[in-house]
Amino acid sequence: MAQKLGRALLWLFVINLGIAVGAGLYETRIVLPLWFPKAAEGVTVNGTLMRETDVGRRFWAMVSTMPLTILTIANLVLAILDTAGTTRRAFWLAAAGIALAERLGTFCFFIPTAIKLMAPEPLLPQPVASNLAQRWIRFNYVRELLAIVSWICALRALALVAQ
Repeated sequence: MAQKLGRALLWLFVINLGIAVGAGLYETRIVLPLWFPKAAEGVTVNGTLMRETDVGRRFWAMVSTMPLTILTIANLVLAILDTAGTTRRAFWLAAAGIALAERLGTFCFFIPTAIKLMAPEPLLPQPVASNLAQRWIRFNYVRELLAIVSWICALRALALVAQ
């Protein structure tokens, strides 16, 4: 029973990570340039468009904020408890650990920063908002890389379950 639950949760983890990776790549390539257009003085912040699209509540909350976080924690616990295969366990632990680091970064930096940048009344002067937006963009590449590596590790763990 526990083995079937572990396999099912690993499958869900792989599927949800795959969706999050694809959506993250789309957001990085298509949405972020609209939110943070380049200007002569650096990056500007289009808070109005950020509020109008509101991808945090309209999309990410359903895809990764809660589901991926819960699946990450469940898979981390199951990977820690897994005693059957050392190679599978290593990939499973790596996938869940990397996803946990990505989740922590999302909750500690990305969500609070997006809320600040999309405020109806600018909370920050333009140069500060521009610097924060540039940092958000740079860190987003790291976050996306973490998600991709986590997904690859989870896929490998899943492949080892099938053997």
